[in-house]
This record gives sequence, structure tokens and C-alpha cells, in this order.
Amino acid sequence: MLLERAEREGTPLIDGETVTFVWRGTHAPRLIGDFNSWGRGNEKSTELVQIAPEVWIQRVTLPSDAYIEYTYIDGDRHPRDVWNPRLVDNGLGKWNQFFRMPDSVPTPLTHVKRGTPRGRLTRHSVEGGELIAGGKREVALYQPPTSDPAPLLVVFDGQDYRRRARLTAIVDNLFAQGRIGPLALALVAHGGQARIAEYRCNDNTIAFLLRHVLPLAREKLHLVDIERFPGAYGVLGASMGGLMALYAGLRVPEVFGHVLSQSGAFGNPHVADFAGALFETLGQEDVKPLSIWMDVGQLEWLVTVNRQMGALLQAKGYTVTYREYSGEHNYTSWRDDVWRGLEAQFGSANASA
Repeated sequence: MLLERAEREGTPLIDGETVTFVWRGTHAPRLIGDFNSWGRGNEKSTELVQIAPEVWIQRVTLPSDAYIEYTYIDGDRHPRDVWNPRLVDNGLGKWNQFFRMPDSVPTPLTHVKRGTPRGRLTRHSVEGGELIAGGKREVALYQPPTSDPAPLLVVFDGQDYRRRARLTAIVDNLFAQGRIGPLALALVAHGGQARIAEYRCNDNTIAFLLRHVLPLAREKLHLVDIERFPGAYGVLGASMGGLMALYAGLRVPEVFGHVLSQSGAFGNPHVADFAGALFETLGQEDVKPLSIWMDVGQLEWLVTVNRQMGALLQAKGYTVTYREYSGEHNYTSWRDDVWRGLEAQFGSANASA
């Protein structure tokens, strides 16, 4: 019965908030995904249960509006769920399979309609010397379709936000619909294997932005004068980039007065010492003139530490908009939620979806 339904409807099978994964074979692989923290610390949660000869299942309960990625693992292999053709780049050279619960709807803002004014994107190789790994970095600059001066949003992991999160299309649409003012972008590529070190509350990374990226952006883009309007610029990042975005705002609020942190890696074991120092620093320093947006998936392993950081910032007196969504740690979730942060920081607080 389950096999017939799987062949007819595709998998996983969804009944209300109950999701059933179905596998056919003489043995079952492990199943990891957003719903079991990708097997972190709980191998039992990855096991499928045999219910008939060559029929294995796992059932999970999920929010009705969740977006979910998953994969099967059998030794060194990643066998596909044959009844689910939906694939998404996981950013690590492989592909995850995915599905949406009945009330999950992707943002329409990634699709720019014909006739919508579009910004101009240029690509640059920026020298950074000893401040960054490899000495140079790709930076894509986005000029919005207007002659008015615009604030600048610096984006960590810029190549991923451009390709996987479709950020420039989202900004095009938000501006065209009057939901944000003009907004320029500096999409700064990460340093590959040096990414964790560069985003680990690293002052060299901030120096690279101030000495090399911002002068280039001022030369190529029509920007708001940061001397006349201190704190007019913003900084955006996800995961380690979210940690670095908050750190950049705290270090130079006179430049980056708007912080957008998505799933900030405040509890990442690779950065526990730095994140702990950030918590401690926040408890001691005077409040900086920052406006902060934070979002995180309710299914993430980072949700607890993001709640703690959001509460600490608010208790300290910072202006914080904090949001949790039904999702996990991936660019599709960040893509579908980032427009809210852009509206909160650069548009009308009353704008709706």
C-alpha cells in the first residue's frame, strides 16, 4: 500500500503534519536531514524501520509550513530517494533532496517580471594583501536602478547570496514595489577554506572592508555619504557570516548601523571561544547605535544560542527584531526570509508579504 502510494504521489508522503519516508530494498540506508539535525549526536534518529519485506519507513512530525532538505547515506554513497526528483545544491559539492509542507510557499520575490527596472551588477577582483587569504577577493557590486544616492549593504558569502539566495532579484523587486528605498550591494566572496578564520570575529576582515571594499564601492556606486549620515550602511551574513555581521556592527557602528544576521553561528564549536567572548563583550560595553535583525530556523541546532543572543542584545538596550521560521540551516530558508530583514532595516516596518 505504501509503495503504491509512493509511486503514485512521490515521496515523502505527507498527511497533515505527519511525514513518512519510504525506502524499498533488502536493507535501508540512514536518513539524515533538517528534521533530525543531520544526525548530530543522535544516530538512532537516522534509522529506518522495516515494516514488510524490502519496505522501510521513518515517520516524523513537522510544522505545516516547513521547508525541509534531506539525504540518504549508505557507507560512502548517497543513494537517491527514487520517488522524489527535487534536488538542491547543498553548497558542498553535493545535492540534497527537498520537499515543502503544505503551507510552505517560496518567496515570489526571486522572479523579476518583464518590465521591472533592474540594477546593474559588476564584478571586481579586489586586492587585500595580508588582510585576507590569498591576497585578493572577488566582490560583486550592485547599483540599484536609480540616480538617487543609496546606502550600501555589505554581504558576506556574497557569491552564495547572489547565486543561491537570488539576493539581487529580491532587492530589485522590493525597490520596484516601494517596499524598500534604493539599496546598493557589495557582495564579498568568502575565502574558501579560510572562511571560518575570516568570519571568526576577525578584525582583519573588517579592515579589508574599510580599506579596500568600501573605497571601491564609493568609486563605482552612487552611495549615501557615510560622513554626513553615520551608520547608514548595513552588513548581512548567514551562519558564520551572521556572527561576523554582528561583530562588524559592534566594531564600527558609525559605518554599519544596520545588521542582518541569519542563523548566526554564535554556538558553532569552531568559534565557541570567540562567540563566548562576544557574549562577554556585549555585557560590558556601552550600547552602540545599531538596528539589528536576527532570524533563525526553529529546527536548527543554533536556535537556542540565537535566542540567547537576541535576549542579551534586547536586555542590553539594543533595537532588535528577532524572528524564527519553520526551517533549518540552508540558503533556501535564508532566501525566503531575508526580504523581511531588508524591509525591517531599509523600508517600511509595516510592509507585508
